[in-house]
Order: sequence, then C-alpha cells, then structure tokens
Amino acid sequence: MPANNNQETIVLALSVLVTGSLLAGGGWFLTKSDLFARQENTTQKQSNSTANHPQAKVTLTALGDTFSGYSTLRSNAFQGSLLERGVGIKYSDEFDQKKRASALKQGKADLIVTSLDQYLTHLPQGKIVALLDRTVGADAVVLNKKKYPQLNSLLDLEKLINQSAQKGKRLKIVFAGDTPSEFLAIVLDTKFTNFNLADLDIVRVADASEAWQTMQQDPEIAVAVLWEPFVTEAKKQGNTVVISSSDAPKTIVDVAVASDRILENNPEAVKHFVEAYYRRLDSSLQDKGLLIRQIATDGNLSTADARIVKDGIKFFTSVEAKQWLESGTLDKRIKSIAAILTLSGKTSSIPPNPPDLYDGQYLNPIAQQTATIIDLIAEDNPELASLLKGQEKSVKKVATSQVRDAKPIGNLQLKGEVKFQTGSAQLTSSGRQTLNQLVQEINEFSPNNIAIKVQGHTSKTGSAAINQRLSEQRAKVVENYLKQQKLPHSFVSEGFGFSQLLPGVNSSSPLHQRTVIRLVRIGS
Repeated sequence: MPANNNQETIVLALSVLVTGSLLAGGGWFLTKSDLFARQENTTQKQSNSTANHPQAKVTLTALGDTFSGYSTLRSNAFQGSLLERGVGIKYSDEFDQKKRASALKQGKADLIVTSLDQYLTHLPQGKIVALLDRTVGADAVVLNKKKYPQLNSLLDLEKLINQSAQKGKRLKIVFAGDTPSEFLAIVLDTKFTNFNLADLDIVRVADASEAWQTMQQDPEIAVAVLWEPFVTEAKKQGNTVVISSSDAPKTIVDVAVASDRILENNPEAVKHFVEAYYRRLDSSLQDKGLLIRQIATDGNLSTADARIVKDGIKFFTSVEAKQWLESGTLDKRIKSIAAILTLSGKTSSIPPNPPDLYDGQYLNPIAQQTATIIDLIAEDNPELASLLKGQEKSVKKVATSQVRDAKPIGNLQLKGEVKFQTGSAQLTSSGRQTLNQLVQEINEFSPNNIAIKVQGHTSKTGSAAINQRLSEQRAKVVENYLKQQKLPHSFVSEGFGFSQLLPGVNSSSPLHQRTVIRLVRIGS
C-alpha cells in the first residue's frame, strides 16, 4: 500500500463507522474500538503477501540490541508495513553503546534505538525522533535475602556492609554493564544516603541472565540488578526487591535516534519509519495480546514469561509521545537524567537546551490521526481511549496508619540541610530552598508505590520532653511544607528527640539536629 493511501484507509474506516454499514453482508458492525485492530489486521495481511510489496526505494540501517522493548523493529509485521511505504529496514545488534552511537557519525547507521541515559552519555550526531517505551517494573534492584536473611531495605544493607567492612570483607553487587541495570544502580547511588556503590565490589556481566546466575552462585553477592523474568524468579526465592523502575517509572526511557545525515538527506524515510512504528503500537492497545505474542516470538519465551516482560514495559502511544514533547515532560526527563549522570561522573554537564536534542515533526501527523480516532473511541470505550492517551493511574488514598507501618526502602539524600531558627520549628530561607529541591526528587517516585516519612531528630541538650516535642513540631512543619507543593504522595511525620543519636558523634553536637526523609513502600 503506498504511503498516501494511509489517510484514505482511516477516512474509509470512519465512514463505515458513521453510516453503520454492514460489512460484506455478514451482519457485523464496525465499532469505534475496532478501528485500530482493523488497520493492523489489514497491514498484517498485506505484509504477508510479497506481491503487494513494492521494491524498497531506500533501506534504513538500524542498530539496537535484544531488549524486548525493541521487538517491534524486528517484527515481520512492522517491517512489512514499512516496506509498503517503500522503505526497508535492516536491524542489527550492537551491544557496545559507544559504538552504537558512533555508527551514526560514521555513516554506518541511519537509526539507533537506545535508552535516554545512554543517548545523553554519548550524545551521538542525531536527534530523537520517537519515544519507544519506559520500563515500569521490568528491572529492579534485588537484595540477596536468601543468603542474608536480614536484608529488607537499604538501611539493612548499609548495616551489613559496615559489619562486613569491620571484618575486612567487602560485599558485591552484580549487574549487566552499560545497560539500564547499571543506570538503575547509579540512580540509587545518587539519591539514597544508605547506598554507595563505592562501598561494594562491582561485578559487571553481559546480561541479566548472567547476573541472575552469579547472584545464586557467588555468596558475596549482596545486591543484584535484574531484568524480567529474573526479577520474578528472585521474588519467588524470597529475595527482596528494594526498588524497581515501577517505583521510579520515568527514570528509564528508550528512544529512537535518527542520524543528522538521514534527517537532512531523506526526511521522508524517517517520517515513514515513525508513522509505521506508532501505527503498530497504537493498534497493540486494541489487541492486548499482540505485544505479548511479539515478545514471546522475538525472545523465544513462553507466553507467561512474555506477559511478565510486557507488564514491566510501558510502550508509548503516538499521542502520549506527542504529549511528552509538547508538555515539557521530555525536557524535564533530559535534565533530570543528565543531572544523575553528571553527579556520577558519566557526563560533564547538563544540556542547556533540551529541545535541540529532538524533533517532533515526524511524530505529529500520526499523533493527530490517532487523537481523532481516540475522541470517537472515548464515547463507548473510555478505558481504551485512556490507554491510548497514556493517562496515568489515579493516586490511591492511603491511611496514615498504613504509611506509619509501611516497610522502609531508604533515606533520600538532601541537597543541603533542612535548617530551622534556633530552638524553634520555623524554617529558615535555606531550609525552604532545600525542601524545594527535595520536591523534585520525590516527584521521581510513584505515589501509588512510595510514601514519605518525615523524621525529626535533635541533639542531647535540655530535657527529653522538650526535645521530643521540638522534633515532632519540626517534622510536621516539613511534612506540611511538602504537601503545600502539591506532591501527590502520602505523608506521615514523627519526632524522635535525641533517642536516635548518630554513632560516633558527641551527643551535644548540632549534627544530631537533622531531618530524615525516608521512603517507605505502600504498593507492590
């Protein structure tokens, strides 16, 4: 089917919908929620018939890896749909991210698919033209509770590391190097006071399956960053998932990057690539098993394992991707991820102007077409319409008692101190500035999974009763301040006076006068 017939197909489908005509006299009405399925089925039938395929006028060379989130690019249905537009695609694996990025500059690739953190690390000579997916639980930091039964949180891990160090022993962390697993470990290192990669010996392996095997075989592995289906296997063994991409659902984002050369010389081919890709992804929400079958075939997985993988990945629809670009969400993600990379020494600076790194013009036509259909679908299938728009789940209300009793994850690092006026619960200007920065950090975490405990502490001067009351007042002030910033998370505050002094510090030292921001788990 030539490229200019796509619009006609949609118009025809809408015409049938409006008139309510019977198809082929079979007594079946085309409903609004059938539109995407019909388009996809038509594409698949045509892609299976080589007689309908014109000779490719241009072949795009794409580099990626075996990640299931990229399985669409390897699927026959997608490649056939793209070929109908006169564009072929040759997809190859390049696991070395630096080489993958360099291929754009060297003319060895027209497109690469990669994670946003890797894009910002290497800054290849190309622009982001499509948002592919974000992981929402498919990867996780797992504590080896099977070997170390006391490991339930990062606080427990910190204690175990210190105890081992006193015995002259270093524990280990294992993950697949140069992957989102490594980036997730870096996220923990930069955001939590109870986790420091420098305190662990790092074991880098090729992929998640090797990380899983290493965790089971090496008794000194205390932490592993795993990928599905190994996360589920680890949980079945009783290990602790301390944090996953479900808890920080906008941290790991995959993108498609087109080279500057192809954007200049053949932008029409890039347009066809983006449109064909999102046509299939938009259609997959009507056929909920489409991506599961695709992932199972692509990765040689059972249907059950493929479903686990699929549930851990949130694929962008065209409308959601367009919304990310237009609302400034992608700009915020670029700055946030770049900040993490800068703190970890992976990059030297944060891009001053994020819009220079992407081009949304290729996405706009398909997103506008999809938005038109969504408006019609919403009338009798609001759930599907919501999925197509990529709308977030509403935040569940959680009782204060549930937050108070929730299991701890770890303590957030504060960029500065939460300072109060001497002897009072009144915040100073620098204290408010610290909390303003903290709002951005808390916003990284899912309010349906993560709640916040604010803990106040004092030094050991004066009466216990006065210090207890002051610590409670200060914690409450911080809680109220954060709530006023319209964070959607559940909060609880508590004061400890001087009952939990810092070890090795004089009891009267002002270092004990601190506010702790602890993340606790309220969701799965």
